[in-house]
Amino acid sequence: MKVLKVLTGAALALVIAAGTAGAGEMRKVKIGTEGAYPPFNSIDTNGKLVGFDIDIANALCKAANFECEFVVQDWDGIIPALQAKKYDAIIASMSITEKRKEVVDFTQKYYNTPAKFVGAEGASYDFTFDTGLAGVKIGVQGSTIHEDYARAKWPKAEVVTYATQDEANADLVAGRVDLVMADSVALDEGFLKTDAGKGFVFLGDDYNDPKYHGEGAGIAIRKGEQDLVDAFNKAIQQIRADGTYKAINDKYFAYDVYGPES
Repeated sequence: MKVLKVLTGAALALVIAAGTAGAGEMRKVKIGTEGAYPPFNSIDTNGKLVGFDIDIANALCKAANFECEFVVQDWDGIIPALQAKKYDAIIASMSITEKRKEVVDFTQKYYNTPAKFVGAEGASYDFTFDTGLAGVKIGVQGSTIHEDYARAKWPKAEVVTYATQDEANADLVAGRVDLVMADSVALDEGFLKTDAGKGFVFLGDDYNDPKYHGEGAGIAIRKGEQDLVDAFNKAIQQIRADGTYKAINDKYFAYDVYGPES
């Protein structure tokens, strides 16, 4: 669904009080997220932010002794809004890539899952790089690693961009695109396992090219704020060690989304 650029009002703002971890006065931290990328971040029927990213963010804020407030921002403006100081950090399944590291700093990853294609059950395509998918319409969310990857690897395809992944998936169902490409977990949990996803399946290989897909999803922070990077890194390590991360992972997934430790 299309969301407002900034959440306003009690129904669309989530403020959490951090727990007792750490001592001293709690630091107030605003966190930008998209709110349109289930099961990682979305807005439920009550106007509440939900999802894996949101639960991880809450746990990190508790571990770091932060008082955190979420701000929803459309994906295509999410980094500019960080730079404009509308919030202090982005927790929105943002992949750590060299291109993005030119303009923002990142924490270590907090998960890493491959990209995949989804198309109609029984369909067959030639996924050969450079020459494959000629004339095939690929739906992707704009300004993402998946758009960059699809354009680079299948130049003969027609890449169609959307403001949200849900919109891309809806056009796949409507037959306006032949395939969609996105994070495999987002496609599995947020589309294939829903009623809308009936009749569609994963096609082709897993794709996890570090040049395009980066090092996994991390927390983006403005350049020069190393203290905040360090605090979130310490919190990630803490929730990994004390079992909090696993509990959140297991709430959403039947498999480990963190990926290799190294």
